[in-house]
Amino acid sequence: MKRILIPAGGALLATGLLAAGLAGTAAADSDVAKDNLATSAANAKAIADFWAENNGAALKAATESNIWDKSDVAKLQSKGGYSSDTKPGSTAPIGEEKKTSSKVQNVNMPKTIGKVFFVNSKGEKKWCSATSIQSQYRNLVATAGHCVYDTGANSDVMSKWVFVPGYYQGKAPWGIYVGKQAFTHYDFDVYEDYDRDYAFVTVYNGVKVDGGGKTKQVSKAEWDKYAGIKDAKDQEISQAEYQKCVDYNGGETPDCWAKASDLEDLVGPDYPDATKVLKEVSKEQYDAAPTGKKNGAKAEQATVTEFVTESQYKAYKGPGYQKIDDKGNFTITHYFLKYWVKKSTSVKYYKTTFFIVETGSLDAGRLGDNVGGQGFAWNQPTGKAVRVFGYPAAPHPDGNKNYTGVTPKWCYGNTTKKLVGSAAKKIEEHVALKCAMTEGADGGPWLYKYSNSKRLGYVNGVTSTFNDQDSNGRVDYISSPYFDGETNTVYKAAAASWSGKVV
Repeated sequence: MKRILIPAGGALLATGLLAAGLAGTAAADSDVAKDNLATSAANAKAIADFWAENNGAALKAATESNIWDKSDVAKLQSKGGYSSDTKPGSTAPIGEEKKTSSKVQNVNMPKTIGKVFFVNSKGEKKWCSATSIQSQYRNLVATAGHCVYDTGANSDVMSKWVFVPGYYQGKAPWGIYVGKQAFTHYDFDVYEDYDRDYAFVTVYNGVKVDGGGKTKQVSKAEWDKYAGIKDAKDQEISQAEYQKCVDYNGGETPDCWAKASDLEDLVGPDYPDATKVLKEVSKEQYDAAPTGKKNGAKAEQATVTEFVTESQYKAYKGPGYQKIDDKGNFTITHYFLKYWVKKSTSVKYYKTTFFIVETGSLDAGRLGDNVGGQGFAWNQPTGKAVRVFGYPAAPHPDGNKNYTGVTPKWCYGNTTKKLVGSAAKKIEEHVALKCAMTEGADGGPWLYKYSNSKRLGYVNGVTSTFNDQDSNGRVDYISSPYFDGETNTVYKAAAASWSGKVV
């Protein structure tokens, strides 16, 4: 397979790599790029919660991958035959479905397929297609490289990456499997070479989350310590109720507070009937505020972080500081300065009630134990029959929308005997298949020797591009990188990697 040329000045390095390749396996090892996704069980738990909470609201909100625009859906060009870099080989699948007695030529969808969900560098929730694949620890997913690496952001890995086998309308029947490590070819990781547009991702044991969650009222101290989803609600109260709250708590309390829209009649704390109020300011004003006495009034500070929905986050126009935290929560931090003022009609009084949302999580076990895993094949002859699965959703270039992305679809046929290329992504060594599936199906497996009764075969490609051979504005061909010996090197490194449990 082609390798991106080393820039001028790297001749000695290139010669060294060549010598190492002739001497042993160093060159093969250099083909593997490995990147971390969720680095700890706690981080993985937070990611699973992010997708599962509120009955899978984030899963439902995700849309299909959309890296290909209309100009990219073009004709493939024939590039000629291919000479294998090593001998053909395969690794057998794991798991077996019960055989069906039906003689009807319906296609039995493999239990191993599903969707991978992630958040890209723009903060968008997206998904692609993928499959469970055989590995030593039964913890591996195969998909397209562009469904793991954010090619628009210097090839950084996507955030909050998970695999949901059997996904259907927010439901995760076998659990949510959070990605731990991503393996791809060095040329895709570094150069975004779409001739290597594939990835193998190790996943933690599945997590089954109580997505609805239970709301529990807590104290301000408990609320501050809680690391999950939480909320606080303010209710306006009378001055008498405010005073009663303050008296009951023995002085200033985080539960009851006063707010002034205008800072009029500033006084000191010892002034008769003085009232301490909060005035919201920008973060810059907060940082610049004096901490000592000024004009007889002492300015103090307070912050409150509010957890909001995505729509509230986008619609917010106030002075608060907006941030998406490490757990994917949409937050707005409000900054207040405290002042003593005379009693005034501009002062309003509030009582705050604090809540946390508790979710329960169970270990769903290893991916391969639950849904099985497809086999893997490399350096196979071209022009052979494959069955391709995926979740197409995007409209065709002409705007016609044939798919919803809700349920998986399939294509069947012989791959092109010759390798093909595409100017859109500087592709030179893909194989193609006549198929009308659109984006959303990218990352879906190309299964060689697929058994309809066992629902198992050998992954011999993944959907990478969508093409229009007859120039009628409709996708009619899809393509995949050719899986060769270097692909097998990447796969073997991933297949031997352990991941572990989340809960």
